[in-house]
Amino acid sequence: MGNPGPPRWPIFAASCGSACPRLGCRCLPTMVSSARLCLWCGMAWSEMGIWHGRVVLVTGAGGFIGSHLTEELVRQGAQVRALIRYNSAGRRGFLDDLTADVQAAIQVHACTVEDPFAVAKAVHGTDTVFHLAALIGIPYSYVAPHHYVHTNVNGTLNVLEACLRAGVRRLVHTSTSETYGSAQYTPIDEKHPLVGQSPYSASKIGADQMAIAYHRSFALPVTVLRPFNTFGPRQSARAIVPTILTQLLVGTDPILVGSVEPQRDLNYVADTVAGFVQIANCEAAIGEVVNIGSGQTQSIGDLIDLIGRLLGRQIRVRSEDQRIRPANSEVQVLLADTHKAQQLFGYAPQVGLEQGLLLTYAYLQRHLDRYRPADYLV
Repeated sequence: MGNPGPPRWPIFAASCGSACPRLGCRCLPTMVSSARLCLWCGMAWSEMGIWHGRVVLVTGAGGFIGSHLTEELVRQGAQVRALIRYNSAGRRGFLDDLTADVQAAIQVHACTVEDPFAVAKAVHGTDTVFHLAALIGIPYSYVAPHHYVHTNVNGTLNVLEACLRAGVRRLVHTSTSETYGSAQYTPIDEKHPLVGQSPYSASKIGADQMAIAYHRSFALPVTVLRPFNTFGPRQSARAIVPTILTQLLVGTDPILVGSVEPQRDLNYVADTVAGFVQIANCEAAIGEVVNIGSGQTQSIGDLIDLIGRLLGRQIRVRSEDQRIRPANSEVQVLLADTHKAQQLFGYAPQVGLEQGLLLTYAYLQRHLDRYRPADYLV
């Protein structure tokens, strides 16, 4: 199997000679009407300094999206506190993968959101809190539903209360597209009914509603950001993209998956992070629930076919019973309607699916030793 090579980035002739620092962007900015504007990610460079000196807290900072968000906030000049789950080995999750200069700029709080006293200490004195800490694996929620309620609902309550008492400028609470259940219509907008089809999604519905209740009851400046299916470097093998790619990297034939029929809206992690950064400074988003996603969907089967074309391989697939969700719990279609995000803060994903898959594949090639492709992880 050959290396797919680097992704094909667009080339621009005009440049002011400085690299755009936006996560995932590899272009050079140009001079547009006296403002430095990145032609690839579309962000005005004047916007890139708004985080300079702000004290922010990211809960779940050691995780997949949390580590990328932490990295981006540091690069934009924020003073970042990172709340990670304590472990006796002293590991800090994916924060350990960040460059030495970024790690040195982070103040780590090793605790858990289930501890209200530790949360209050971490929140005190912050301008903005990004709450990402959660139990997220759907299959494991069938095994330990009580744990999901304790972490996702009670943990969120602790964050809300701490933010209220500390008087933070903004709290961005992380939801999930799983709260919608199987699409009753597409694309799915924020008015779509909430349906708890797994203990995980039910716990996130509870957390989301508690966040909105704190806004309505106590005027807490909270925004609920609802990402659809994020993928990219550092994602665990419990998710479909690394499940497929890691098996291909070790030569598994056929690869083992669950059902190939569900459809997902896959959004690259840099674009999810951009949504977090943008919404945190959008006054009109306070008290609102806002979707972000790619606005495109494909079945798992179609995703596997696309990966095969990108890698120049024929991929054989076998559906394995243990990987298939209970029939009434499987979410069949997720497709984001992102008009609200577009209107509120100009949200526009920049990294396409093919490009994102190549970037993820390259990452997994370098870090395959961290994965166990032969095992089904819940």
